[in-house]
Amino acid sequence: MEKIVNGASLQPLSGERPKRIVLLLHGFGSSGADMIALAPAWQQAMPETLFLAPHAPQRGPMHGGYQWWPLGALSPAALAVGAASAAPAIDAFIDRKLDQYSLSEADLALVGFSQGTMVALHVGLRRPGQLAAIVGYSGMLAGTADLRAETLYKPPILLIHGSQDNVVPPAALRIAEKELQRLRLPVTTHLSMGLDHSVDLEGLNLGCAFVTNAFDR
Repeated sequence: MEKIVNGASLQPLSGERPKRIVLLLHGFGSSGADMIALAPAWQQAMPETLFLAPHAPQRGPMHGGYQWWPLGALSPAALAVGAASAAPAIDAFIDRKLDQYSLSEADLALVGFSQGTMVALHVGLRRPGQLAAIVGYSGMLAGTADLRAETLYKPPILLIHGSQDNVVPPAALRIAEKELQRLRLPVTTHLSMGLDHSVDLEGLNLGCAFVTNAFDR
């Protein structure tokens, strides 16, 4: 099994031992250094939270980038296989961090971008306890054939997508929403008008509020 051994992090603003963790999962060809840039905007609202943005364990095709799995075929079945192949390393990383800080699934939120959203949904819906929240930007649901049988808990999910995304089509947002609703999973969606394959301030604020509220439940 591949192992996640490095990445970027932002320690709790409180200066104390973390009471919660937000795990930020980057997109294809990116890195934890890119994803950790989201954390300072959320830190004021979650001062007791540790933000972790690991690099995927595989080097990507672009210089300095990483990938959770190689992107070849983009069919739902192929993406599901890819997300499943990435899951063990992420699960092991989560287990290590929860154990290190004596925290539980309820103290953890997963936040993904693009390919990171695919693995956040795959892993987050199959964990042995209910996560605080899952937030996905500009991604898609990578197959649902086994999801009903493998989902034990129903964490709140927020999916955000740009209306002008030319990498992952905006239609992926509605497809994921429909499938998650069919499985009776609590999903909220937001389409950012005029936005391409990126995260804007509105989406950043929506994600922050969603995770903060989930932790406060």
